[in-house]
Amino acid sequence: MPLIASSNYQPPARLWNGHLQTIIPSLFRKVTVPYVRERIETADDDFLDLDWAYAVNSHQPTANNELSLTAGCSLPTDHCLVILSHGLEGSSTSQYLAGMVKHLTESGFDCLAWHYRSCSGELNRQQRFYHIGETGDLHFITNYALSKGYQTVYVMGFSAGGSVTLKYLGEQGSNLNTAIKKAVVFSVPLDLMGSARRLEQWDSLVYNYRFNRTLKRKVLQKAEVMPGVFPTATVKKARSVREFDNLFTAPQNGFRDVTDYYTRSSSLQFIPNIVIPTLIVNAKNDPFLSPECFPEKLARELPHIWMEFPEQGGHCGFPSRTGGIHGTYWSEERAVDFLTSPPLD
Repeated sequence: MPLIASSNYQPPARLWNGHLQTIIPSLFRKVTVPYVRERIETADDDFLDLDWAYAVNSHQPTANNELSLTAGCSLPTDHCLVILSHGLEGSSTSQYLAGMVKHLTESGFDCLAWHYRSCSGELNRQQRFYHIGETGDLHFITNYALSKGYQTVYVMGFSAGGSVTLKYLGEQGSNLNTAIKKAVVFSVPLDLMGSARRLEQWDSLVYNYRFNRTLKRKVLQKAEVMPGVFPTATVKKARSVREFDNLFTAPQNGFRDVTDYYTRSSSLQFIPNIVIPTLIVNAKNDPFLSPECFPEKLARELPHIWMEFPEQGGHCGFPSRTGGIHGTYWSEERAVDFLTSPPLD
């Protein structure tokens, strides 16, 4: 029964609710990572931008960007890779992800923070955008990373990126590459419809407005270089994330409507098929998550899934009580602990 019934997370005293724990780290934490940017071409004549960060005081890539690795992996001296997936409209510089990369590299891990299409600062070439049910790019990125010679790979995701990660692992099931050993995800909207409705509640409308605004702006920017391709008048009508997904994301990606999109893309249904040790951390005061995102009964039934539901933490927050908003976060320490320790019985 892997459910972790209690959590030792405690927030800073001055960040006393989920909104403060969400917003303050996002606004005021400043972590800069010396990424090495790589652009790779996709089979559909598009590109994905990858940001690499290497373990502190460890190797550097050779001239041809290949790694010379020993068999197996024993931290912190050998080469393990963590592939990180950011949240909705995020990037490798989002503070929750940059802070994690900093702590991981200081702990002996290499990191690969990849960007969804049009999230790296440059619009992608093709008409398609990313969406939360799309796992093909993560599969492509994972295989590409494995081609570098890594013997041990971990996958990690935040918010929407956590949902994509879990869906991918569940889809792969027992066919998952055996080099992928563990997964850790934070603040995951396991049920997309429930989370969309949660974002429409009065206390979360600020987040809903922000996402809706940036999603629409990106479509309108792309419409300028692809005139006549996108339904711009329809997109402008969206007043929430759910409306945007119903008017644009769903029809653009072959779903009947937003209900079909959310139902088929929610990661909750894929979790039972995951075959590697996986930690899911969702704070109960997360202003993005609905009650369906805390499936304690399911957690008790699954041998490979550890679910930890702290009372506090916010959305992609988890600043530590001792380190405050500028130090190492509890989530970062928790991730390294899970990746380097044997799973709990």
